[in-house]
Amino acid sequence: MLLRQDPYRELDRWAEHYWGPTTSRPAVMPMDAYRRGDTFYMHFDLPGVEPSTIDLTIEQNTLTVKADRHWAPQESDEVLISERPQGSFSRQVFLGQGLDTDKVHANYERGVLSLDIPVSESVKPRRVEIEVGDDRRELASRGARQTANSRPTTTT
Repeated sequence: MLLRQDPYRELDRWAEHYWGPTTSRPAVMPMDAYRRGDTFYMHFDLPGVEPSTIDLTIEQNTLTVKADRHWAPQESDEVLISERPQGSFSRQVFLGQGLDTDKVHANYERGVLSLDIPVSESVKPRRVEIEVGDDRRELASRGARQTANSRPTTTT
C-alpha cells in the first residue's frame, strides 16, 4: 500500500550528525503509517505549524505534504539556543494502487496531521460463488450436445 523512497534521507542524517543542520533541503517530517481493516492511516508530526500553511496534494498516487514554520526573534532578543527547525517542510509518499485517493480525509490537531485513506473496493477480498458438481456437468453435457448437433456434415 505504501512505497518508501527517499535515497538521500540517510545521507542527510549522516551529514547533520557531523556538520550540523543544513538548509539545502527542506526538513523531513516524521511519519507513521498503518492499515487497520479497510482504512490506511498516516500521521505526520508538524508541531508549531499553522494549519493555513499546510498544503496537501495527491497526483497520480503520489501524496505530497508541505508546510511552513517560522519563528523570528525580536530585535532585542538574545538567542541562546536555536535547535527547532524553521522554514519549509516537505514530504512525498508513493501510495499503492489499492487506495481510494478520491476519498481522503485529513485532520490537523495538536501538531499532528492525520490522514484516513480507504482501501479501494476493487482490491478488497470478495467471495466467489462455487457451483456444485451436478449443475456443472449438466451445463457441460448440454453444451456438448449443442456442439455435436451444429457440426456440418461432409460427404465424399
